[in-house]
Amino acid sequence: MRSGLEQIQACGLNIRPGKIITRKVRREDWAESWKKHFKPLKIGRALLVKPSWSRRRPRAGQAVVVLDPGLSFGTGQHPTTAFCLEQLVAHRQAGQLQSFLDIGTGSGILAIGAAKLGYSPVHAFDLDPTSVRIAKANATHNDVLKHVRIFRRDLTRLPLRSVTKFDVICANLVDDLLIAQSKRIVNRLQPDGILVVAGILQAQFERVRLVYADAGLRLVATRVKQEWQSGTFATNQ
Repeated sequence: MRSGLEQIQACGLNIRPGKIITRKVRREDWAESWKKHFKPLKIGRALLVKPSWSRRRPRAGQAVVVLDPGLSFGTGQHPTTAFCLEQLVAHRQAGQLQSFLDIGTGSGILAIGAAKLGYSPVHAFDLDPTSVRIAKANATHNDVLKHVRIFRRDLTRLPLRSVTKFDVICANLVDDLLIAQSKRIVNRLQPDGILVVAGILQAQFERVRLVYADAGLRLVATRVKQEWQSGTFATNQ
């Protein structure tokens, strides 16, 4: 009886015996090594986002958000979250009272960042109860819970119109939800407000832009990074 190698060679395949190589690898603390992927994130001169194990010190006048990766989305590392944080910094008007709404808060990073930058009042909500719990815990850890109101809400079930309006709104959501709920979102924006949308694949961004253009908003800033495109809208007034 032929061996397995002989049977393969009989079929016209020339396969030579291989060899196994072993080597010792450096011992690594896997419980700690993953942390190197989460580095401090500087948002302009105004904001620093860092994990709790980082020893990075803020520069003078720089607000700090301390946030560790967890179950909820949002550490600042993702292009969409980073864009939202940058827009919060860019549109903060020193010495003026500006309100902020975070739709789909996830880890609470945007609401916490807004509170650290001086936005007030700051409201945030998410459909996921785990996200709401984690966002509140993160706000407590950053000593801003008394400045941030975090709720569990379903955007699709909110009243179409709202008496309460906000100067700046961030909606880091999927494109279908941004499109379907555009009226609910825009109706919560001040007449001269700023709307930041993210969580959109580049191929879908034009659809989102057209919907908000029809609602009376113009695109004033946008960025493409990897496969994601985010945008900032202002009213046409």
